[in-house]
Amino acid sequence: MALYGYARVSTVDQDLSIQVQKLKEAGCSIIREEKVSGTSREGRKELETLLAFLRAGDTLLVTRVDRLARSVLDLQSIVKEIKDKGADLRAIDQPIETHSAAGKCFLDMLAVFSEFETNLRRERQLEGIAKAKAEGVYKGRKASIDVEAIKTLAADGVGPSEIARRLKIGRASVYRLLGKSP
Repeated sequence: MALYGYARVSTVDQDLSIQVQKLKEAGCSIIREEKVSGTSREGRKELETLLAFLRAGDTLLVTRVDRLARSVLDLQSIVKEIKDKGADLRAIDQPIETHSAAGKCFLDMLAVFSEFETNLRRERQLEGIAKAKAEGVYKGRKASIDVEAIKTLAADGVGPSEIARRLKIGRASVYRLLGKSP
């Protein structure tokens, strides 16, 4: 019966040290860390590694459930995977433990609020972008492909594959911008 810790922050400039310290103090023998968004399970290799190691009687420990998942569906999927292995999930800063009915109930409530918070943040961000666009402040990211260079090279008789190689872009982008199909 092992106690595994999982620490996660969303961006590379955020710090994991407080989470790691709490997990160590709680007695975790192994702590996996990653800096990746919690809105999806995609690209979360450390989490997948931990889930693969879990055995019956083990416990996965997090500081808070939002470190594990930001959507109800993902959290329920992770909890189901943990329970199917005969293991438990526990949070240090919240009264969550999946081996009790009350702990599971609280987990589900927090998951709903976590997803709600994520959705509110996304709405505020989209509202801000729409306002900035309306005011002419936000124009999106700068184009990374020089359309004129593509047209010039094509007019000079250079083929799409060679244009892509010279400009270090994808061949499909060249075809798309020239209005041709590969």
